[in-house]
Amino acid sequence: MNSSRGAGQRQVWADEPALGATYTQEEVDAVVEVLRESIDPHVGFRAKKYEIAFEDAFAAYCGSPFAIAYNGAGAALDMVLRCLNLQPGEQVISGALNFVGTHLSVTGQGGKLVLSEIDPNTLNLDPVDVESRITDRTRAILVTHMNGLPADMDALEEIASRNPHPVHGPAKLIVDAARACGADDGAGPVGARGWASVFSFQSKKLMTTLGEGGMVTTRDADLAAALRRLRSFGKNQHWGSNYKMTKLQAAVGLVQLGRLNSMNDTRIRLARRRTEMLRSVPGLTVPPVLAGRRHVYYRYNLLVPEEWAGWHRDRVRQGLAERHGFGSVVADPPTYLTHPGIRDHLGNPSFPVAESTAARLFCPPLHPSMSDSENKSICAAIADVMHSVANGNH
Repeated sequence: MNSSRGAGQRQVWADEPALGATYTQEEVDAVVEVLRESIDPHVGFRAKKYEIAFEDAFAAYCGSPFAIAYNGAGAALDMVLRCLNLQPGEQVISGALNFVGTHLSVTGQGGKLVLSEIDPNTLNLDPVDVESRITDRTRAILVTHMNGLPADMDALEEIASRNPHPVHGPAKLIVDAARACGADDGAGPVGARGWASVFSFQSKKLMTTLGEGGMVTTRDADLAAALRRLRSFGKNQHWGSNYKMTKLQAAVGLVQLGRLNSMNDTRIRLARRRTEMLRSVPGLTVPPVLAGRRHVYYRYNLLVPEEWAGWHRDRVRQGLAERHGFGSVVADPPTYLTHPGIRDHLGNPSFPVAESTAARLFCPPLHPSMSDSENKSICAAIADVMHSVANGNH
């Protein structure tokens, strides 16, 4: 394979796309229609009709009885954790490789964050390690479907049932599905299992509601009611604040949801073709394909050899950017290595598997608007820099 880009060319595909979805005239028309109707002083921007329609459509898509829209996934996860009513010392287990916001939600709601090792093949929680960390203070397992690949929900549900809390019963499974909208965990769409699943519609995500937004799905009617109160000043009954999604966001969300499968199908096709082209590159580990699970490839994970961890991996990324014009990201390193507040909360922890995996990881860009030729050029560039680094030409 030969890359079509020369040394010093500007990045056409940078570190990661700023817009993860694609927008069409349909989204533009939805915004204009809602804007025009809302400038009537008798109508305004109250979101209720569109919010309900978006929630109902999203719940049906996920196979969940309840969906509650929020102005962002961070606020949504904060409020889900608030509903646990965590007491001092009560624990929430989560994977060491994660987005920092996931772990900040735990500490921000008064929980004791307990990290677990990950499976280096999937970047998801290692169920065996999770079980070794459960105590009689464990209230929840916060499961992140890393980069679009669903975690092993069957194993985690079984572990939770075998290790009940003495007062509250089995640990609640809270799913961070921010990167997995439209994925399938083997038993059905992501969002149908666990106590609650939290989705993100931020600008880089698989679908986006004008740059920010979130949704919670749940089968628990009491939780759904509580989350609705919390997002709207407590409904004059309890504490709450303003976490509501806007009318324009909800209107665009309906359009994006209708196109989500098509956008994800394109991602999957590009990713599978990429895997075919990269599978034979010496030393490179491509993403796994797990039977029964629909991986939506929010990010395309690659691992360099163990002996290349750190410095050599960085040379691969540098060569990819400087010689071929393609960026990449490390998504994500252990949160305690990037956020001092999490490190202080945990007391300078060490998770060797997570740390070594992160030091080997890089994610080149993938997007549903990427052409087949661009995808091929990225693969050629990766093969070139891997060969170059292997031969000391870096």
